[in-house]
Amino acid sequence: MNSCILMADIIQEPELRYTSDTQTPVTEMVVQFPGLRPEEPPATLKVLGWGNLAQEIQERYHVGDRVILEGRLSMNTIDRPEGFKEKRAELTVQRIHAIGADTPLEGSTAPPTGSVQSSSAYTADRKPSAPIKHAVSEKQVFSQPEPETNFDEIPF
Repeated sequence: MNSCILMADIIQEPELRYTSDTQTPVTEMVVQFPGLRPEEPPATLKVLGWGNLAQEIQERYHVGDRVILEGRLSMNTIDRPEGFKEKRAELTVQRIHAIGADTPLEGSTAPPTGSVQSSSAYTADRKPSAPIKHAVSEKQVFSQPEPETNFDEIPF
């Protein structure tokens, strides 16, 4: 299963557009999060939202907002004018949660305050989930073990 949860800051205003064939709404934005080590520069990632979620992102989220993104990570290959191909990661968001700007990103130097804005999380099917009551901890995110695959039982 391809699932990614990321806490990041929005650094490019969400841009709403529509597909040419079905007029499906699509929002594109860029987020930033700290590097793994203090000396590493922050990393950026392109984020896409589709359908009703795309409209919600465009209406409710702006540059400077800190968010938790849940979605599917993919790699795209781009032909560069210099004659080579470049691979770029992209997150297709399925849920987005607003959190307080004073909640520190992992690796940042801000003191942890744990505050969270009292807004609802919007999902891809446009049903608001319960308001976020606390920041998501690493223990909560990774608390369910994945089922083990027995490769001896797979017929070849």
